Amino acid sequence: MKNTVIINEKDNVGITLTGLNDIPAGHKFALVDIKKGEFVIKYGEVIGRAKEDIKKGDWVHTHNVKSHLDEAFEYSYNPQIVSVDKKSGTFKGFKRKNGRAGIRNEIYIIPTVGCVNNVCMRIEKACQKFVTGSIDGIFALTHQFGCSQLGNDNDNIKKLLCAMALNPNATNVLFVGLGCENNGLDGIKEYLAPFNKDNIAFYNCQDVKDDVLEGVSIIENWAKQASELKREDVSLSELTIGLKCGGSDGYSGLTANPLVGKISDRIVSYGGSAVLTEVPEMFGAEQLLMNKCESVEVYEKYKQMIVDFKNFYTSQGFPVYENPSPGNKKGGITTLEEKSLGCVEKAGTTKIVDVLGYGDIATKAGVTALNAPGNDLIASTALAAAGCQIVLFTTGRGTPFSTFVPTMKIATNDRLSAFKDNWIDFNAFSMDEDGLFDLILKTVNGEYKCKSEDVREIAFYKTGVTL
Repeated sequence: MKNTVIINEKDNVGITLTGLNDIPAGHKFALVDIKKGEFVIKYGEVIGRAKEDIKKGDWVHTHNVKSHLDEAFEYSYNPQIVSVDKKSGTFKGFKRKNGRAGIRNEIYIIPTVGCVNNVCMRIEKACQKFVTGSIDGIFALTHQFGCSQLGNDNDNIKKLLCAMALNPNATNVLFVGLGCENNGLDGIKEYLAPFNKDNIAFYNCQDVKDDVLEGVSIIENWAKQASELKREDVSLSELTIGLKCGGSDGYSGLTANPLVGKISDRIVSYGGSAVLTEVPEMFGAEQLLMNKCESVEVYEKYKQMIVDFKNFYTSQGFPVYENPSPGNKKGGITTLEEKSLGCVEKAGTTKIVDVLGYGDIATKAGVTALNAPGNDLIASTALAAAGCQIVLFTTGRGTPFSTFVPTMKIATNDRLSAFKDNWIDFNAFSMDEDGLFDLILKTVNGEYKCKSEDVREIAFYKTGVTL
């Protein structure tokens, strides 16, 4: 890339890639004089207003630009639908009885309540000797909730844990309860009743003599059969990718997010699916996504998701536009609309076919929007629970975390990729679409493991009181 970039011919700011005079790399500079109160344009869209006169060549950032977002903005549906030419292709996956396919052969240990986290971790440790053959891992997916939650929180923790158990990467799932919690096994079993549960087992620690040995015994019985599973050719239409960004910087909307958007379009062209979330980081770009909804019905669901999220903010006494983060600003992002316009690049150009509630599972081919916040681990957990076998995570600052499915870290810039090569799987500064697609195929085929795959974490989106 050259030293500066102008994204859209309508823009009145450019971006410096390596630093320009006193302007840090990844930050904006004025292409023309911008008067106080005039719009600042990037991506061909308004990202804010000038707080003071800005001269051509000046640094454009938080000191002289403010958000132009209006909380009372009225939405409308002006469809701009783009379709893709269909292709065919395959990957090597583990076929499941329900027709889905996993990219990993794993066993999950899921506590219904945080009280039994230690039991689940001890089971995980004792079962590592069973990780043989084609088994990719045995993981305890611990969390601190499951009791003392009320209303939606109580329902949502159950939905989330059950959806996790249904992820196609899971060959077997062991639910470990305590026996007296709100989120008890009876509710888990009732929720899972419509689904095939041949690969799921349950027990309460209060009901058995040796709670660790009970779990180890169950997993030992599964392990031999699981170790003998073989990968088979599976249509790429069975692949669902999660789209997430975190620690964004001024390069995010230039490199990693647009590159992942091309991958999203490519997966959809094979009949596969992509899931986009982090709703608060759609604010400022939500109208663009609304116009991509394939029907009025999908638009109405999407609009309601946005409105409900905004109402939740204001009902708690917080401004809707409490964003970007300090790290975002240091990286060159000035306003929420700038951050959001870069963020939604990950969804590519194709239409939005569905809108999911938190804990729901994606069922339609194409791009789906999912209701979840922007927090990295909460959003990534929700994506994996929605059925994504892999999460593509773009970042300009870097992070070592991973949710419970492979979480591929895609750097926006050369410096991060080189400095944190123990975190980063791919450097998007090259804009090498074929290179990233090939790495994703190697990952889903089991030929490559993401740098963070030894870490498996989950987080829950809690909105209510705890007793």
